[in-house]
Amino acid sequence: MDKLVSKIAALGIPGLVLVTAIGATGLAGGAAITTALAALGPGGILGGIATLGIIGLISEGIAQYGVDAIFSAVIKELYRKGETKEEILRKIKKYPISKELKRKLKENIEKV
Repeated sequence: MDKLVSKIAALGIPGLVLVTAIGATGLAGGAAITTALAALGPGGILGGIATLGIIGLISEGIAQYGVDAIFSAVIKELYRKGETKEEILRKIKKYPISKELKRKLKENIEKV
């Protein structure tokens, strides 16, 4: 068990996401892994692997700079690319996320 935990910990946050996805499949062995990877991202298993990689990059950035700094930088980049505050808020409204998270995103956009 310690050896397994050590290997998962080496993967960091993506490892935790994968373990959670595997547990949610209700399957065992290779079928659980392939189903979990396919469910994680668009494009099947390869999309799932890419999603785990992106999760790793994002979690590393958050750990290094903090959520607020990352959020502000992303919003500034969206503005630089020509998106307006109204367009960003309209997209947030459509996202399938909780009302609480939408509220926090809107509050943070007002600060930037």
